[in-house]
Parts: sequence; C-alpha cells; structure tokens
Amino acid sequence: MNKIVELHDGSTLEVWFTGNPSGKVIMLPVAKKSVYGQEAESLKLWGVDPELGKNFIEGLSDTFQVLYFDYEGHLFAHPQPDSLTPENMAQDLLRIADEMNVGKFSYYGYSWLALVGLQLAIRTNRLESLIMGGYPPYEGPYKEMLTVTEKTYEQAINHHNIPEYSHEEPTSPEAIDWNTIQVKIDPSQTKQFFTMYQSLMDFDDKEIQDSLNFPKLAFAGEKDTIVYGENFGSVTVDIIGLLQKNEKQLQSFGWDVEILKGNDMDHTKAMQPASVLPLIKPWLILWLSKNRL
Repeated sequence: MNKIVELHDGSTLEVWFTGNPSGKVIMLPVAKKSVYGQEAESLKLWGVDPELGKNFIEGLSDTFQVLYFDYEGHLFAHPQPDSLTPENMAQDLLRIADEMNVGKFSYYGYSWLALVGLQLAIRTNRLESLIMGGYPPYEGPYKEMLTVTEKTYEQAINHHNIPEYSHEEPTSPEAIDWNTIQVKIDPSQTKQFFTMYQSLMDFDDKEIQDSLNFPKLAFAGEKDTIVYGENFGSVTVDIIGLLQKNEKQLQSFGWDVEILKGNDMDHTKAMQPASVLPLIKPWLILWLSKNRL
C-alpha cells in the first residue's frame, strides 16, 4: 500500500506500507529503490549496499509491518533551508503515521535520522521502541556537527556560482582527504542541516532520558570516528567514543548499547543491512513480543 503525504512545508512524499499484517509497525526512513550499473559499483567501493533499502525492508517485513519512505532523498529534492527544525521533522513523521492509520510504532534511524528519532520520541507518546544507530543518544555531538554543517553551507555558497570549478573526486573512503575535499551542491540543501543543528543548540539530551519510557537500543561501529579537516572546522565527531564513554550511564536509563566489532566498522559499514539486521531484528522481536504480554 502506498500513499502521497503532504509534509509541513506543503511538499509531498510517497509513503509505503508493507509486511506481515499481524506484526508490529516499524517506521523506516529509507528508500527502497535499488541502484544498478556503474553507480552501484561506485557505492560498493564505499562499502554501501546498492540495495540497502530493499534489503532492510525485505529483511524486516516477514515479521513486522514496515512503514517506509525516503525522507533524506525528499529533503535533497525539496530542501527546507529555513524550516528543518526538530518540531517540523517530528510533525512530518507523525503526519505520515496519521495518514497511514498507524497508531503506535517503533522507529529506526541511522546517523542524523537517528537524531530525528530522538526528537520524535520526546514529542509523542506513540513510540513502542526506538533504535538509534550511528548517533549517540547521550552527549551527542551537536556542537561539532553545527560546525561541520556551517562550514559545508559556506563552501556550498562559495562554489555555487563557479561553473568551471572542479576537483578530483575520491574513488574510495581511503582516498578521502578532509583537508582538501570541497562542497559543490545546492546551498539550500546544505543550509537545511545547518538550520537543524542550529535549532538544537539549546537541546540537552541528558535532561530527557527519564521521559523515554520504552525499549531503546543505541549502536555504532567500532571505528566510527570522523576527523574533519580545516575546510570543515577541524573537528572530530567521535560517535563510538561518546557511546563507549557513556555506556553505563545509558544502561542506567534503560538503553541497550551495542558496539559492532571490526577494524572496518566505520560510520558507513555500520549502517549496512548485513551489519544492522542481525542486531535490530532479534532485538525488536524480543522487546515487542514482551510488550504484547
């Protein structure tokens, strides 16, 4: 089943609902569309599954009802440079649930989409569980990411009107040099994420933990640390370091914390279905079956 849903800014997003009719609902902000050909080969070089969304949806839909949509892709196609705030993002997700006649549901998001899940969680009583991958729910790197997104936006503005500007693109993660890489996308696409982090500067994730009264899982890859060069503010976004540092504190608030092991388990590898599904599917089955008792 699919439906077109109008979001807070008036733009519309196609939303799909599939899976086991007797299963609990999990909201999954991913695109099902697979990538083929040379683009798929390029993604594989970066450790990205060209069928990421498809494999997530099919991997969960035998047990759960999966409510899925490409929120990130939508924002790049329809940027919200001045209105991508926590309130509006939560409103978007709740509109989607309402339009699809979904009451209670679980949510899984990775990286900034995990952050979106946390913001949703403190604005509704409809979550049955929350899974945050690649973004720590306690002492999150909000200031560091504000710096990165501000620098990204500045670069996008500076290079937006230089039609002949080009540079050699990195061909693999190992080839990235954060000191030299430049941003060449639409400034409105980058500004929306700067707006998002700017609006979170007064947010204290320590103060909201007692209000999250449902099963919660946080995970990250063992090597999930990104050191940005001068072009991006010379900051380090240490996802795994923050998660490990606060593991006991998180557990005291009822979080399950998992570290995906492996010398290659960086931010990208730890978001792939082959890494994530063996963790989150049994976790969801365990907790959501308990909630039925």
